[in-house]
Amino acid sequence: MVFAIEEINNSKEILPDVSLGFKIYDACGSTILGIRAAMALMNWQGDTIESDQSCNKSQTVPAIIGQTGSSPTVGIATIVGPFHIPVVSHSASCACLSDRKKFPTFFRTVPSDYHQSRALAQLVKHFGWTWVGAIRSDNDYGNSGMDIFIKIALQEGICIEYSEAIYRTYSHKKFVEIVNIIKKSSSKVIVAFASYIDMEFLVKELLIQNVTGLQWVGSISWISDRYLGSKERYKILGGAIGVAVKNAEIPGLKEFLVRVRPSGGLGDARFKRLWESVFKCTLTAQVNDVTDNLCTAQENELNIMYSDVSDLSIPIDAYKAVYAIAHSLHALITCKDGQETFNDKKCTKKKIEPLQVLQYLKKVNFTTRNGERIFFDENGDPAARYALVNWQLNKEGITTFEVIGLYDASLPEGQQIVMNNVSTVWSNNQDKVPKSVCSESCLPGTRKAIVKGKPICCFDCIPCAEGEVSNTTDSSDCSKCPVEYSSNQQRNQCILKKIEFLTFGEIMGILLVILSLTGACLSIMTALIFYKYRHTPIVKANNSELSFLLLFSLTLCFLCSLTFIGQPSEWSCMLRHTAFGITFVLCISCVLGKTIVVLMAFRATLPGNNIMKWFGPTQQRLSVLAFTLIQVLICVLWLTISPPFPHKNTQYYKEKIILECDVGSAVGFYAVLGYIGFLSAMCFVLAFLARNLPDKFNEAKFITFSMLIFCAVWITFIPAYISSPGKFTVAVEIFAILASSFGLLFCIFTPKCYIILLKPEQNTKKHVMGKMPSKSL
Repeated sequence: MVFAIEEINNSKEILPDVSLGFKIYDACGSTILGIRAAMALMNWQGDTIESDQSCNKSQTVPAIIGQTGSSPTVGIATIVGPFHIPVVSHSASCACLSDRKKFPTFFRTVPSDYHQSRALAQLVKHFGWTWVGAIRSDNDYGNSGMDIFIKIALQEGICIEYSEAIYRTYSHKKFVEIVNIIKKSSSKVIVAFASYIDMEFLVKELLIQNVTGLQWVGSISWISDRYLGSKERYKILGGAIGVAVKNAEIPGLKEFLVRVRPSGGLGDARFKRLWESVFKCTLTAQVNDVTDNLCTAQENELNIMYSDVSDLSIPIDAYKAVYAIAHSLHALITCKDGQETFNDKKCTKKKIEPLQVLQYLKKVNFTTRNGERIFFDENGDPAARYALVNWQLNKEGITTFEVIGLYDASLPEGQQIVMNNVSTVWSNNQDKVPKSVCSESCLPGTRKAIVKGKPICCFDCIPCAEGEVSNTTDSSDCSKCPVEYSSNQQRNQCILKKIEFLTFGEIMGILLVILSLTGACLSIMTALIFYKYRHTPIVKANNSELSFLLLFSLTLCFLCSLTFIGQPSEWSCMLRHTAFGITFVLCISCVLGKTIVVLMAFRATLPGNNIMKWFGPTQQRLSVLAFTLIQVLICVLWLTISPPFPHKNTQYYKEKIILECDVGSAVGFYAVLGYIGFLSAMCFVLAFLARNLPDKFNEAKFITFSMLIFCAVWITFIPAYISSPGKFTVAVEIFAILASSFGLLFCIFTPKCYIILLKPEQNTKKHVMGKMPSKSL
């Protein structure tokens, strides 16, 4: 501070023709002594002055620089605030001092602990430590800083295993208890937001109990302290990292320190005592005191300990504080009379008041000789920039504080820590970043499950459920795969589900195609046989026209089953159901017509009954056409209102998709089936009634058998259709179509083909019309 004042007084650029004076008080870190000194400065108590020479003889100093500690500074700022005296601290970093309502006149050249706490939290997060212990000084600095750190750490997903307070006046028993807590903890990283004096007491006990191997993360107050960095303490704190005020050069300071003497304008009582202590001499001989070791004030340069300017991280902030006040005074002194300055007040140089200095200090903005821009925000805080330092040993075994990176609060979130290309030493001289987690990271394919009663950093890893995945480490949730995707075995990737439908290429599809084509070929062969023997009695006697139409409809029934095989599409879904419904109605209509013909034929043999003229060939054709048209109308309405469509069924199986045809309108679908069932039931009843009519070759018996098989197949089809999964549902439906079609083909036409081909002697009119008693069914 003295060097900065001398430099300003010798400058022609700032405060020309004006000399700054100063008064120095030593508060010894005490809040009470600090308040007493502040009151003395406000009241100018001349008898307390230990350094003289001030050109400003006002009753109140225009500004105060200090204190080093946050707690004394809080007391000083509280006392002088109502009197509008600005207080500029070079080291008090407590975030509480940013409260403008409580401390309206406070400024500082060191960043607030809010930024320091945030930097520590970002540093811990940067190295992946989520489970840490916390140590703090039990004062404003430690309590406020640690509160902010814990709040930010929790937001960043960092958990605090324990948080203990230390203080230099605590009993030895208290320090032993804290060390025992550290020893029993599972965290390997400790964040210490404490003063160097309090850390000294803690490290002393850690040395006694030989507690090593912990990774320390330190605050500004102790991380660069050379006394703590002794070889003995390096055993405990070696490899520590933390935030520190950026070091800087002050040109001319070293020369100033080595040429200063206890005489002259800048000397004071404290410097004289320092001189006597360093050089083991006495500057002033007392009365009746005989001594041979009087100081000459020409001794050699000060001990290297007091002239070492290699670390100016703290002095640079005092240097900037002096210049900030000087620049505000310069702006005040150089303003023009009558010019508006602040709060609509006019510039006046008659008397410099603290309030005037305060207002100009708020607007101060200058650049130091090192190129650093100095200004204060609305809370009186400077821009937050820290050096990240690491404790390392050099070749001589001396602890050095290597700068391994930079923290800049003005950078975007997530980019505020910039690491240098410098190797970092960790605890126990490890070259790898130590791990400190409560639970190991959850791998992709699992999710975190919080353990009840424990912090969020302590969790179990639960595998994702089927159909869910997580592809990141430490995922808190598993995300569901889209409906067309399923999760792989590792549950870390969604894979496209296998689409299942009955294809022509698989064995089941091939067998059904063979059966379908076999049935169609048999129907065509039967039609050819009937056509060849169309003039024989057995063909004529069984209504050859309806027989040919029935064989044609059976061929269509066999072929329509092919539409159920292959990938469903809009056209195939509409075709398969409508073709099935219409062809089966045509088939049943022909069978129904033949049954009615049998009944009418035998009734026509009764005397005076001429009923066959009302059910001749024309009426038979019309009846088949009418029954079929009703089904066609139902199908048209069904396709118009809500037709069948292809549907991806993802509910039945989780691992695959069933590609099927949705019926669209359930009413239309059941109307088609219901109409087929109605005709089948009516045909069965009529054929059953006609089974015992006298005839050598009563066709009603075979129709009864065929309809019995038809109804049995479709009755058993319903539960099988409902219970069959996936493509087997379609296979069951095709099987029912083929089974009922084969039943009609074999039961109605096999006996006739047997006689035509193997018993031609029975294919005569006499044999067919023979009156022979029929066996009962």
